Amino acid sequence: MSARETILGRLRRRLDGPLTPPVSDFSVMSERGWSREERLRRFEAWITSVHGEVIHTPRADWTRVLARVLADKGIRRLALGRAHPVAAEARAALAEAGVTLVDADRPVEAWRETLFHEVEAGLTSTAGGVAETGSLWLWPTPDEPRLLSLVPPIHIAVLDAEAVEDTLFEVMERHGWAAGMPTNALLISGPSKTADIEQTLAYGVHGPRELVVLLRH
Repeated sequence: MSARETILGRLRRRLDGPLTPPVSDFSVMSERGWSREERLRRFEAWITSVHGEVIHTPRADWTRVLARVLADKGIRRLALGRAHPVAAEARAALAEAGVTLVDADRPVEAWRETLFHEVEAGLTSTAGGVAETGSLWLWPTPDEPRLLSLVPPIHIAVLDAEAVEDTLFEVMERHGWAAGMPTNALLISGPSKTADIEQTLAYGVHGPRELVVLLRH
């Protein structure tokens, strides 16, 4: 009998039975039980605490609100996809708004200069939100590449109120992340920020300096 078998034998005899792993308990990561109103309140409180901006809008009127945001911020060149319903609705509504729409559904080599030096904002859909941390979660696609939310100075994200869930664990479990994830799953909890050794906080150094969430009800 090896030393390993001797030690395990003593442990089994002391426990008076075979060793079994403990039952995993993820309740500490879930089971918040928040109401829809509390969920949205927490989401907004957390994301605005780090300089994110939340604008509430009726679903039927969201493109008019988008046009107003673009006008208020002086955005004249907006990058967005084509296939996603959010992009399609935005394109139709902004066709005569005096905003130049830049196609994002193409290889970055074809529009690198425009993306990095001319585009003023990127518009994306979102897959949902996390109330506990005030985060958005995005699954980029060729139609909405991740650079759309990482490069332009302003990121405008469209989020449906019913897609906000309590915790990240519940999002991962409910939407089957273990069964298949994209190459780039993005969690966004505010605009890009960093600090130097003197703890001076700066926004927009490594990504968008502004994050605007259009929360559709």
